[in-house]
Amino acid sequence: MIPTWSDWKRYPQPGRSDNIEAPISPGIYEVRYAQTGALYGFEAVDNLAVALAQLPVRSRVGSWFGRRAAQPFPELEYRVCATTSRAHARTAAERMINLRSTWIAGAA
Repeated sequence: MIPTWSDWKRYPQPGRSDNIEAPISPGIYEVRYAQTGALYGFEAVDNLAVALAQLPVRSRVGSWFGRRAAQPFPELEYRVCATTSRAHARTAAERMINLRSTWIAGAA
C-alpha cells in the first residue's frame, strides 16, 4: 500500500476549541508556516495524534532583562501520512527526504 498525505489543516491555536484531526497510528507528519509554506517540523512517529498534540510550539521570546514578551502564536498548518508501522513510516520519510534533496540539487 502506498501511503498518501491528508489535506492541509490549520494547527489549533491556544484558547480556541479546535482539535487535531489525526489517526492514532504510526506515520509521518509535516508542519509548515501557513503564510510562507516554510517547513516547521517533519518526523516519522509511532502515534500521529499524540506527536502533533505534543509538538513544541514557541510562543514566547526572552529578553535581556529576564522578562518574557508575548509573541503571537505562529499560524501553522499540518498534514499526516498514516502507515502500518513505524518502520514503514521511517522508510517513507527517508524516501521523501531523498526525493526533496534530489529535486533541490537538480533545481540549483
